Amino acid sequence: MATCLRLPTCGAPRLPRAFPGRGLCPRADCSVPAARPAPGRAWLRGYAGGPGGLSAALLRTDGFVGGRWLPASATFPVHDPASGANLGMVADCGVSEARAAVRAAYEAFCRWKGVSAKERSSLLRKWYDLMIRNKDDLAKIITAENGKPLKEAQGEILYSAFFLEWFSEEARRIYGDIISVPAKDKRALVLKQPVGVAAIITPWNFPSAMITRKVGAALAAGCTVVVKPAEDTPFSALALAELANQAGIPPGVYNVVPCSRRKAKEVGEALCTDPLVSKVSFTGSTATGKILLHHAADSVKRVSMELGGHAAFIVFDSANVDHAVAGAMASKFRNSGQTCVCSNRFLVQRGIHDSFVKKFAEAMKTHLHVGNGFEERTTQGPLINEKAVEKVEKHVSDAVSKGATIVTGGKRHQLGKNFFEPTLLSNVTQDMLCSHEETFGPLAPVIKFDTEEEAVAIANAADVGLAGYFYSQDPAQIWRVAEQLEVGMVGVNEGLISTVECPFGGVKQSGLGREGSKYGIDEYLELKYVCLGGL
Repeated sequence: MATCLRLPTCGAPRLPRAFPGRGLCPRADCSVPAARPAPGRAWLRGYAGGPGGLSAALLRTDGFVGGRWLPASATFPVHDPASGANLGMVADCGVSEARAAVRAAYEAFCRWKGVSAKERSSLLRKWYDLMIRNKDDLAKIITAENGKPLKEAQGEILYSAFFLEWFSEEARRIYGDIISVPAKDKRALVLKQPVGVAAIITPWNFPSAMITRKVGAALAAGCTVVVKPAEDTPFSALALAELANQAGIPPGVYNVVPCSRRKAKEVGEALCTDPLVSKVSFTGSTATGKILLHHAADSVKRVSMELGGHAAFIVFDSANVDHAVAGAMASKFRNSGQTCVCSNRFLVQRGIHDSFVKKFAEAMKTHLHVGNGFEERTTQGPLINEKAVEKVEKHVSDAVSKGATIVTGGKRHQLGKNFFEPTLLSNVTQDMLCSHEETFGPLAPVIKFDTEEEAVAIANAADVGLAGYFYSQDPAQIWRVAEQLEVGMVGVNEGLISTVECPFGGVKQSGLGREGSKYGIDEYLELKYVCLGGL
């Protein structure tokens, strides 16, 4: 748990102040002057379409530190993955800006932790209200920088806002405990107190929701945050900063330091090793998560890690095939297969295999439409970049070379370099890359199995365990398989399982901790035992 210390003069660059009249360094005599706000604006206002384009207030390009907009000495471009168009140049924050943001967050924490739960709740609710009021513009920003269909982006904004609403309510429900002890003259209390400054590192696939799911819990608990958004999608994080500011979130409580891919490693390391940071929360690949865990280990920081997945989608002979196909479509192709909980391996029992593959292929051909996310008919947008497309290509090529059959799709789409056809493979075996690596794209490989034991063994063979799905009408089998799958979340006869009210997280190398739900706030709280004697 962080303790507020007297800090020496910070030696920071000339950056905005965390509070009016005081610098990023808490010493009253610190000579670092306050910078004037430099409200940089993105170029995508007219690009994102709609009458009048987007609200200019939401299109920020500078970092946000201590309640001020912070230009950096360098910038980096953000591109529309559908067209390759340059959406704007964003502040390329480095280590000095990251440390300044941490210092601003630390100073703010010394005040924010004393703010009443009722007031924190009220401010989070105001932030939620502003998200709802600006939901259309926020969704357009996501589609522009991420590429997902506008309807999906609109769904993400609602999902994002609901986390702020949920944690605004949970802020009022942080309870301690009283423990009965043997000694008559003693009483034992358990208090819950905020951890301190939290470094929040988020991915590009849900550029708004992954922020609010973490930040909502942190602020409700009394923590302050420094957010490092993904380099592909910084505009969503900066738009949220603008709305947080409008909502009255105090300076330094919510800070954003965008940076380029070139600087991401050093900024991530700076956040994870800074002694003023008490908590690190990361969503992204398992490989990167391991690096951040190593950085955080030296100072024994609290960590939450939501890492890679490789979800199995099992269809047993007793399943309703039509329902299973509908669930497979929902689970696999949301965000063009670029979700950590989407199904990566389809295990189908022999008796129902051919029927499932046929109906799955028909559904894909009928309901999946590849295109620009702003086009109303589009259900499948581009992948985030060409590297992502190359991985899907590699998995398809490897599978075909080892005997898999392309049922539909199988190649890049004619629309452009970041588009790939939704692809269904049959005759897939476990020696193929797509069977043991997360593809993170619109590829559905089908593996045939004979027995329940075989299916569970294949599903559990992965070294990750985020989510799993299965379809069955056998009550006894439902209980057995749900208990045996080595994952943090199970969908039974259901392809979409994420919801604000339920805990999100995995086991094995899929991470540590849980987000969302009443359990999510615990990740940002410490327990303190207080013994009262002489009573």
